[in-house]
Amino acid sequence: MNAQRPEDGYEYDPLTDPSPTPWGDPMPPGERGTPWFSAANTPDEEQARGPQAPTAQPQEWSGHRQYSVDDPEGYQRDWYARTQPEAEPGAASYETVAMPQQRSEPIPVPDDETVALRTADTRRAAQTPAGPGRAERRRAAKARGRRHAAPAAAASDAPAPARPLSRVEARRAARAAKDSPAVIASRAIGELFISFGVLMLLFVTYQLWWTNIRAGQQANQATNKIQDDWAKGRKPGVFEPGQGFAIMHIPKLDVVVPIAEGISKHKVLDRGMVGHYGEGKLKTAMPSDKVGNFAVAGHRNTHGEPFRYINRLQPGDPIVVETQDAYYTYKMASILPQTSPSNVSVIAPVPEGSGFGGPGRYITLTTCTPEFTSTYRMIVWGKMVDERPRSKGKPDALVG
Repeated sequence: MNAQRPEDGYEYDPLTDPSPTPWGDPMPPGERGTPWFSAANTPDEEQARGPQAPTAQPQEWSGHRQYSVDDPEGYQRDWYARTQPEAEPGAASYETVAMPQQRSEPIPVPDDETVALRTADTRRAAQTPAGPGRAERRRAAKARGRRHAAPAAAASDAPAPARPLSRVEARRAARAAKDSPAVIASRAIGELFISFGVLMLLFVTYQLWWTNIRAGQQANQATNKIQDDWAKGRKPGVFEPGQGFAIMHIPKLDVVVPIAEGISKHKVLDRGMVGHYGEGKLKTAMPSDKVGNFAVAGHRNTHGEPFRYINRLQPGDPIVVETQDAYYTYKMASILPQTSPSNVSVIAPVPEGSGFGGPGRYITLTTCTPEFTSTYRMIVWGKMVDERPRSKGKPDALVG
């Protein structure tokens, strides 16, 4: 809706005219009506009309400063700024303090991530390629950071060049690198203990395992040789030390062992055989003698250990001595669990402590005790109960 004042024919539109001038206010014809951007008062028309009369000073209308339509630069001023009094010479004006200087560079166009509505100009600017987007810029910045950080990390990881040592420092380092006498001594002692332990382990293995295997093989060979001699018909005579001449059977202990002349440790006992006391003061009777004590010795541990379990014999258990001509059967009579090695009376013709009352045909078994030692001697005695020629076959103790 347009309104028209009767005195100047001016049409006034309250919806489009920003001028707050009310009807009836005294206003010069040149300053009343439409603003500077009115279609009838554009700057181009003002230039075409030529110079005009100076414009009147702005007046206050309802607390607002108004500008003349003839002022072509009015659009650059603050329409609603309050009127300030004349500033003193040299003082800063209100516009200088309040109004920032206008920037000559173009206003940056926001991207799609921050603004939803745009004008025609910003749409045209957005359609123009403006370089990489935000995501591309972030990736490029991260790549540049990694390229710069990698050389720095490599430089920090690289070891610093070592400073060459002086002559004194080199000597000190050489002395420190050498082992002290205490360290050398402890190392040598430790090596000796380790070597000693290994040797002891090997020795125990040899004594408890290998000697039995080797002695068993030698005892079997001696038994085969004795049987071969009997088969060839050789007559018994005086036997040489170490020579086998008989075979002992202890059925309860499952023992079958050859008997050789003498008690030599190396020639007889360590070969897994039983030795006959037949030399010097320790000479005893043979099984074929009508009166006497047939005494023998054997190992209780290691080297075949034929007498290891004679402590398990009970009175009446048979002990058979096989020779070229006959079988001699003895029955176990008594046992002496421990005696001194020097007590030779145990192998006398009538052994002391055996319980025998007079001369007879006896057998004595001697061995070491306790086990794995030779501190004492264990004695087992027996009395002959049967003499059987070989032609009549084996005795009942070997057949059963």
